[in-house]
Amino acid sequence: MSPQAGRRRLMIILGTRPEAIKLAPVILETRRAADRFDLLVVTTGQHRQMLDQVLGLFGIRPDVDLGIMSHDQDLRHVTTQALNGLYGVMRDHRPDCVVVQGDTTTAFAGALAAFYHQLPVAHVEAGLRSHDRYQPFPEETNRRLITHIAEYHFAPTESAKCNLLAEGIVKDR
Repeated sequence: MSPQAGRRRLMIILGTRPEAIKLAPVILETRRAADRFDLLVVTTGQHRQMLDQVLGLFGIRPDVDLGIMSHDQDLRHVTTQALNGLYGVMRDHRPDCVVVQGDTTTAFAGALAAFYHQLPVAHVEAGLRSHDRYQPFPEETNRRLITHIAEYHFAPTESAKCNLLAEGIVKDR
């Protein structure tokens, strides 16, 4: 990811079908704005088959595919493999901003890797809450952790916005 003069380097991270569905419009619009952005799409492959189907429907080919899915994966495996892989990609490409979506383990690992590199994180679908850290598990805790790492929060509803404000997130973030 070598930046062109005046263009922002943006890294979008996804690994599941819902992330692909929700981030596809962002990816496609960012690619249309190639005069303003250098885009790197990175997938962990957390949900390989379903992810590939959706990306294919939108005509999106990831620039980097970590391929972390394994037959007997568990949360520890997904988290450590995603964190290690994403950390290296960020080290090599140094984006200006990292975009994650939702509450998946891929989103959490992406936000954490960006934090370790002191890179700003934009969180799409921020502020959703069940107010029970174990329901849904691990998604609710992933959401809360990403909130405290992210610099930019894109809340989908007024309720989500209110949750962020109640947690002390500054209104203009």
